[in-house]
Amino acid sequence: MALDHHCSVRKREGSFVFTVFTPTYNRAHTLKRVYDSLCAQSFRDFEWLIVDDGSTDGTGELIKAWKDRSGFPMRYLRQEKQGKHAAFNRGVREAYGELFLPLDSDDGCTPDALARFKHHWDAIPAGERLKFTGVTALCMDESGKTVGGAFPADVFDSDSLEITYKFGVTGEKWGFHRTEVLREFPFPVMAGVQFCPEGIVWSTIARKYKTRFVNERLRIYYRDDRWGGQLTRAGFPGRHAVSLALWHCSVLNDHLDWFRHAPVRFLMSAIHYVRFSFHAGLDIPGQIDKLKRPLARLLYVFGLPMGWLAYKKDGGGAAGWR
Repeated sequence: MALDHHCSVRKREGSFVFTVFTPTYNRAHTLKRVYDSLCAQSFRDFEWLIVDDGSTDGTGELIKAWKDRSGFPMRYLRQEKQGKHAAFNRGVREAYGELFLPLDSDDGCTPDALARFKHHWDAIPAGERLKFTGVTALCMDESGKTVGGAFPADVFDSDSLEITYKFGVTGEKWGFHRTEVLREFPFPVMAGVQFCPEGIVWSTIARKYKTRFVNERLRIYYRDDRWGGQLTRAGFPGRHAVSLALWHCSVLNDHLDWFRHAPVRFLMSAIHYVRFSFHAGLDIPGQIDKLKRPLARLLYVFGLPMGWLAYKKDGGGAAGWR
């Protein structure tokens, strides 16, 4: 099912400055936050692209009811349930905007959010812009409190790895990427796997492109009823073991240049790599084989006992020390 609204004239790629992208699954009761936020935007050169990952709660009918009175272009695409990461990949493929701004189906943003993002993007010298993937800002919760820590300066050029490991910035953030950069680095999609940690893509982008970080609170992050929250919190801890093992393996293989800034963090990744690898059915020789750096293997040795214990505490089966 696909609904195109106000897009008959401007259908070619790059027609809009922004594609505001919302992946959704059974969030008809919260989508109005996004819709109302977009209706209120002072900057109007954007489209709203919704990819519905198999909702059964009338989301499509809700979008139909909004489309004729929205005042901005809307597109609704539906697919059978594949996971948020697959919905994201489809959104990137389908986007008509130069800049791709994800906005979750249970969040909102300030009326000047798009205008401020465009201001900061334009402030990067034109000759330098291709070195950047985008702009990232702060979030606040529904009560107006800043979520997580601030960036080292009000305008700060860096990348997500340096921000995380060297400067220790934590908490939910919000920003856009150039659409062509996201097409260069899609989320890995594996059969039967419906969850993929976003860090797998963000950290890969960070090794090639810079980001402009700004201390402006532009997104309203509602802590209740997170999209996909049940995917990560509820049920058997090994439910998404394949993806989580892949993420921690990536940390150990690709992020170790930052080890001196956060050694405990890397040890914890080693423990979780062991934990989720056992859940995924990967034995010890197989786990070691995937680690490419000597320091990664050393951390694995230290993390193995605790990772095994965590796996057993989760209720892991009899994979044993194979």
